[in-house]
Amino acid sequence: MLSDDPLWPRASAWLEGGAARESAALAVVGLPTSVGSISPSQAWRTPPAFREVLARFSPFDGEAGVDLADLAVADLGDLDLAAADLEGMLATVEAYVAELPSGPVYAFVGGDNAVTRAIVGGLAAGDLSSLGVLTFDAHHDVRTLDGGPRNGTPIRGLVEDGLPGRNVVQIGIHAFANSAVYRRWCDEHGISVRTMADVGEAGVEAVTLAALADLADRCNRIYVDFDIDVLDRAFAPGCPGSRPGGMTPRQLAAAARLCGAHPAVAAADFVEVDAAADRDDLTLMSMATTFLAFASGVAAREVAT
Repeated sequence: MLSDDPLWPRASAWLEGGAARESAALAVVGLPTSVGSISPSQAWRTPPAFREVLARFSPFDGEAGVDLADLAVADLGDLDLAAADLEGMLATVEAYVAELPSGPVYAFVGGDNAVTRAIVGGLAAGDLSSLGVLTFDAHHDVRTLDGGPRNGTPIRGLVEDGLPGRNVVQIGIHAFANSAVYRRWCDEHGISVRTMADVGEAGVEAVTLAALADLADRCNRIYVDFDIDVLDRAFAPGCPGSRPGGMTPRQLAAAARLCGAHPAVAAADFVEVDAAADRDDLTLMSMATTFLAFASGVAAREVAT
């Protein structure tokens, strides 16, 4: 049982007691769906489990000196997707996102990665040409759409929808997690790929900053896709697609903090965690750390402006 110390607030209380949507700098939306999962998954269980695990964290980023208590946050709850099939889910998410007011930075908590295409489509409002997409993922997510727009297809789907391939940068691509055919497809369409070897050699901060600068040079807004299976399997047993050789939670949090702080970043998703498959809340806590670091970056952005 968690101790009750009024001088040690909980990140869960920070989110629960947030601001109205109109005054929020950060707005959180849960997308409880796994209808698009290729591998068996109960990722639809994750948004409420994510909120619950936040009780284990403080809202104070002691490394950055940022207190999230000073960041106006609004929890917009979970979108009702329980009865939706794949096409219906995607249409519902895209329509919902398209109606969201500008102003806050949005954080979408999944759910599987199939939602990414719908969220980006909603944000773009019909014009993908000036939007950049930065992914932290073990996988390219450019499988063919023969089986439908699933969690292995969002990047291919967006490119086929009109997103220029050069507006996509992928960080953390693993060895032995993708096919040669799909890598060639990325290369042919101008997608920039930064592997785990690149992250290891240059450092995650340098790779992330370079990607953000590259996208900001030609894109008005940037969307960040945090697929938690970019983490090493040791830290993400609740991700069906996680494998050995991935990032540490510390590396991903450092990248998330930089993304949150960048003025061109309009929204991010946190996806591919199956709460039912997790062990000791390890994956959920890694997801929460990534989200809180992103929020810390948004808070730093607010202070800077």
